[in-house]
Amino acid sequence: MTPLQWSHLTEKSTLHIGFHMESKDTTQVVLLTGGSSGIGAATALLLAKEGMKVYATSRSGKAPSHQLIVPMVMDINDEKSVEDGVKAILEAEGRIDSLVCNAGNGIGGPVECTSDEEARYQFETCFFGTMKTIRAVLPHMRERRCGRIITVTSVAAVIPIPYQAYYSSVKAALLMLTRALSLEVKPFGIQCCSILPGDTKTSFTAARKKIAHVEEAYRETMERSVGKMEKDEQNGMSPDVIGRAIVRQLKCRRMRPTVTPRLDYRSIYVLSRLLPERLMKWVVGLLYA
Repeated sequence: MTPLQWSHLTEKSTLHIGFHMESKDTTQVVLLTGGSSGIGAATALLLAKEGMKVYATSRSGKAPSHQLIVPMVMDINDEKSVEDGVKAILEAEGRIDSLVCNAGNGIGGPVECTSDEEARYQFETCFFGTMKTIRAVLPHMRERRCGRIITVTSVAAVIPIPYQAYYSSVKAALLMLTRALSLEVKPFGIQCCSILPGDTKTSFTAARKKIAHVEEAYRETMERSVGKMEKDEQNGMSPDVIGRAIVRQLKCRRMRPTVTPRLDYRSIYVLSRLLPERLMKWVVGLLYA
């Protein structure tokens, strides 16, 4: 029996034990989207330092330099690009143990002034791109009856942010998608988790797209609100904080359904579920409106 045949036999014999046990004797293979910068790049490096092999995908194909990080060009808005990327990883590794859906974008502006095209731009990558990637990986995970899926959403998923309504909306949709998905795939031994970052210092701030036309009635308030957000982001936590939270979930036996890194943002998440809606919106209004 060849070493390759033995590895396949060993893999099949341990499938019933579960993901955690199976991964003890193998290098965990992770597909990470949005791996070229910010939270994605930090996460890729931290995962690699933990001994995981990371396929860091992005449209540019850039990624941190490490022997266990494999940069890969993959556009999650292009279904064929996603399918080809997943196929290439499976051909090279024989499996994908974990999927981290991190790629995203952002727009800022009033709801009234945001065009359909601009709103679709927000949802295309964050929501539909994530859906494409999950759909491409799930058949393989179902067949092996194990796997982990992490989506990077935001505290904005549970807190309505003025002039970031579409960003809050898409992150809320992604959070609910992950929760519903976890119920569907649990019988196949697949775990799902959502990471909800707060303000994080990355290039995301500079990359945020401002809508093309803003009515004068909104302009002053919008500029003040978005300016406050951008300042908070640039004084926010390091992307390593989010990366370490993802690492912990991929190393533990049972992932938590939702994780909000750092105590202050965890408190905000808890308060959003406990406080009356009117009071929560009043507090947010004091900060941003």
